Amino acid sequence: MVYKNNTTPSYLGVNDGQFAPMPTTPNAVSTQTSDAEKKVEPLIFSDKSHAKNSVVMVLDKMGNNEIVEDSGDYMHVVFTTPTMKYRDDLELYFDADSNTLQYRSQSRTGYSDKGLNRNRYSEFSQRFAEAESQK
Repeated sequence: MVYKNNTTPSYLGVNDGQFAPMPTTPNAVSTQTSDAEKKVEPLIFSDKSHAKNSVVMVLDKMGNNEIVEDSGDYMHVVFTTPTMKYRDDLELYFDADSNTLQYRSQSRTGYSDKGLNRNRYSEFSQRFAEAESQK
């Protein structure tokens, strides 16, 4: 479990605008799944540059995370839980064609995350909407 928690999953990234499929475990959420239990809504932006700045500001306010990749349209962020130091991978894809921010978050270890990734999405989306409204 320690090895898995400290190892970046090989399936991360975006291929043709799509994240990796959802796991069978209930410890993930994504804007790109048809599974209602794991589905969250894409976030709307009008300007990609401003949206990226908003994301960085939101992540800073949320804390306990590190941006490990920022390559234009894609960001990979690792959240670490304060007590147990579990790591969760957040992927963000700035889809300029539809002006939507696609979101995928998954725990690296364990079966259930007790709603942590969904709660993180709720906080992230609320803060992102607030930041975007302050253009």
